[in-house]
Amino acid sequence: MRTTVGIIGAGPAGLLLARLLHNAGIDSVVLESRDRAYVERRQRAGILEQGTVDVLREAGAGERMDREGLRHDGIELRFARRRHRVDFPALTGGRSVMVYAQTEVCKDLIALQLKEGGPLLFETEALAVEGADTERPRVRFRREGVEDVLECDYVVGCDGYWGVARSAVPDGRTFERTYPFGWLGILADVAPSHDELVYARHDRGFALLSMRSPSVSRLYLQVPADTDAGSWSDERIWDELERRFETDDDWSLRRGPITQKSVTPMRSYVHEPMRHGRLFLAGDAAHIVPPTGAKGLNLAVGDVVTLARALTHRTATGSDDLLDAYSATCLRRVWQAERFSYDMTTLLHTAPGATPFEDRLQLARLDRITSSRAAETDLAEAYTGFPIG
Repeated sequence: MRTTVGIIGAGPAGLLLARLLHNAGIDSVVLESRDRAYVERRQRAGILEQGTVDVLREAGAGERMDREGLRHDGIELRFARRRHRVDFPALTGGRSVMVYAQTEVCKDLIALQLKEGGPLLFETEALAVEGADTERPRVRFRREGVEDVLECDYVVGCDGYWGVARSAVPDGRTFERTYPFGWLGILADVAPSHDELVYARHDRGFALLSMRSPSVSRLYLQVPADTDAGSWSDERIWDELERRFETDDDWSLRRGPITQKSVTPMRSYVHEPMRHGRLFLAGDAAHIVPPTGAKGLNLAVGDVVTLARALTHRTATGSDDLLDAYSATCLRRVWQAERFSYDMTTLLHTAPGATPFEDRLQLARLDRITSSRAAETDLAEAYTGFPIG
């Protein structure tokens, strides 16, 4: 089997890249180890930056998102029983975000790929990337128990931290931070208790009120990193959420049946460079952010938009200039997102063993954001998205 661009991984990064390349007249093959049903139900991110929304629309993948997604023009910061709304359009010249789950993005892109695009091979395990430093890289894979080879001009690893692509980049440098807490996340069949996301800083720990739809709530609690989600009863979860979201007004938390519980670890990770020869890394294969800043999926989109532009430029002009700049171009955006995600995490979470001095510094930082238009604008600009490319 032969193609121009071999893509490992059918998450949002790999699927969007295939779509962008198809629209540019560049052929590709996508290899995905899981079956279609697994990819379409894999729960991940739910916040799309303005730039991501624009890209999906331009790619022809925005129709259902515009119909079913929830546009949000702000978030609420909650601390010391106080509430403060950050108005995104007023601070950013009109930008907003969209609540639309990664599972839905993948469903839309899969449907388009199967209808219009190149081969999308589910239940196909990539075994190794070979010859990345040659003009004919290849991906060894196994499908239905039989090993085969995908010959490519370029290989793109969108297969995550544990995938084969990252391990095929020799002599890379990694930067990493592991946090001593995680998020206990729940899905609940109850209408959200607020019409926008609520980020709560509390002495007992961080909490986040989010949603998947007008009838399904997504909520999170900061917990120790080694927490077993099954050790928390439904009643205990709702009681703790209620404490951490407490305010001095008459706001109340709606409760309902919890349909899913899980614990998400908190990590920051960057791999440099994001390229070796004709192998390119994108998304979680190259970087991971804690979910506090809602940046993971959006960073992956930035990567593949940058790469698609570079490959289109190479096809049109024969120049490798943009391909050669890929890693440096992406990493500038990646590190800004890492910085913002770290700032949001340390601003809102209670660190084990934190001193009263550190607690007061958090409150002072929140006071600064909620009393200074410049500080609030910095948060709004970062949250709604850094420029792509």
